Amino acid sequence: MSPETPLTMLGDLTSTEFLRDYWQQKPVLIRGAFPDFQCPLSPDELAGLACEEGIEARLVEEHGRDEQGQARPWRVTHGPFDESTFAALPDRDWSLLVQAVDHYVPEVAELLERYTFLPRWRLDDIMISYAPPGGSVGPHVDQYDVFLLQGMGRRRWQLGGRVADDASIIPGIDLRILENFTVEPGDDWVLEPGDMLYLPPGWAHHGVSQSDDCLTLSVGFRAPSADESLASFADFLGDKLPDSLRYSDSGMTPPADPGELDDAAIERMRHLLLDTLDDPARIAQWFGRVMTQPKYVDQLVPNEEATDPAELVAALQQGEELLRSPGSRLAWRDLGEGRATLFADGDGAECELTLARLVASEAPLDAEVLAHEGAAVLLAALLDAGSLAWASELEE
Repeated sequence: MSPETPLTMLGDLTSTEFLRDYWQQKPVLIRGAFPDFQCPLSPDELAGLACEEGIEARLVEEHGRDEQGQARPWRVTHGPFDESTFAALPDRDWSLLVQAVDHYVPEVAELLERYTFLPRWRLDDIMISYAPPGGSVGPHVDQYDVFLLQGMGRRRWQLGGRVADDASIIPGIDLRILENFTVEPGDDWVLEPGDMLYLPPGWAHHGVSQSDDCLTLSVGFRAPSADESLASFADFLGDKLPDSLRYSDSGMTPPADPGELDDAAIERMRHLLLDTLDDPARIAQWFGRVMTQPKYVDQLVPNEEATDPAELVAALQQGEELLRSPGSRLAWRDLGEGRATLFADGDGAECELTLARLVASEAPLDAEVLAHEGAAVLLAALLDAGSLAWASELEE
């Protein structure tokens, strides 16, 4: 689809207009973004997911109590839960949050096909929240882009503008709830099913359920912080730099005072650091690995025995197909001369550019992929790592 095609889900903006005028800049409310939207998950099904081991779920109660029975303005508990947990809840003023529902429910994952105007490697997950009347997680701030799609019922959203880094946060709970929140004039709406609100990072917002069975789907996009990036890149470089690359002051003049750390020494150290860090090829290889790291490492299950590429070829030729495993992340980087790095779940492998693009796409992989040089060996490695899976196994 052309980036100049108006999109209903963007309020008839083109993707070019949305990225230019709103993305990471300011919120936008889109009425009827998903016309006649039918939520792909029911409240009972969401509660069922929250009861399963290995699925990240939180229960947020307003006017709750801590483990000692003391009254608290907010209480957050972590799953897995059981039926008795939900049976004991009041009729209002609580929320259930379940992360990465797209990893477990194919119908939810299909929604991501609507967001291809953004890089796939930027996606974090689709969280779904359920709340009875009055349920919320308080006025808070997140440091990621999010599309809030109303799936069922009605939710009132109030916005409070950009939040300073030093804003006061209520301590002692696993949420960034603001101690002070003032609604910006005009930024107060009730969303119906199919309505969607986009919020950039750092924007204060408060959503409160207005009805029974309120479900909201939060399509979130990841962005590493500067401190995380520096630490990660340093770790990546640590395995690749020779021990001989060190601070050097060859040819320096005698110091006026041997105890002084002078400007020339600082400048030499600065050049060493900048020359080491400012390597576009290394940054690309590191960044591709970082941005394809799976949200949950233990969700991808490696094979216990190595796959024989010849057996993989035979299976594909007999009509089998390979699919990306739920939760797997793939991307590619053009290396020039028809070659590319295929990044898959935090690792990287060099291959044909056309092969990398095909594997990183959403299309099923059938026998036609074998026409590309090295395809069998690459696919076998991805299958063994858990990044790919046989379609017949995923359908079971």
